Amino acid sequence: MSAISRHAAATSVPDDAGSDAGDDGRLSAIPQIALGPLATSLGFHLRLAQIRAFDAFFAAFAEEGLQPGGFSVLITIGENPGIRQGVLAAALMIKRSHMAKIVQGFGEAGLIERRVPPDDRRAVELTLTGDGHRLVEAKRAKFRQHEQASAACLTPDERQTLFALLRKLNGL
Repeated sequence: MSAISRHAAATSVPDDAGSDAGDDGRLSAIPQIALGPLATSLGFHLRLAQIRAFDAFFAAFAEEGLQPGGFSVLITIGENPGIRQGVLAAALMIKRSHMAKIVQGFGEAGLIERRVPPDDRRAVELTLTGDGHRLVEAKRAKFRQHEQASAACLTPDERQTLFALLRKLNGL
């Protein structure tokens, strides 16, 4: 059962009402319920979209054990060799303490190298190792497929519009 299905099952809809999402995971398979102000809540709809995207990511990358946040960290380090850990945390909006755990885990796995720059002993610069580069490159095509599937219900123009609006909303 997907997170959206679990969410729908947690509402006041009776269990026998068939609250499971259909094979395509679309919300239309869930009985109509009154959402009140949530029906026009941007945050609510963004959260539902995030849950769907994360469920699909976990399903696609289950055997690799990759998580969306961790994979975004690896991709971003690969695109920005030597990026400072604090800058990375701020850019990806990951709490510093959580970023430290992610970085430590990837360091122990041999996927990233950490270096303290001589000009600022408090900072840590991050770079992918050879294994880190190989992992990201090996998963890049699968990630692209996952991304295409995540918005398959949108036309190319709708997808472009959605990304433009999200970039604007996020100040990018």
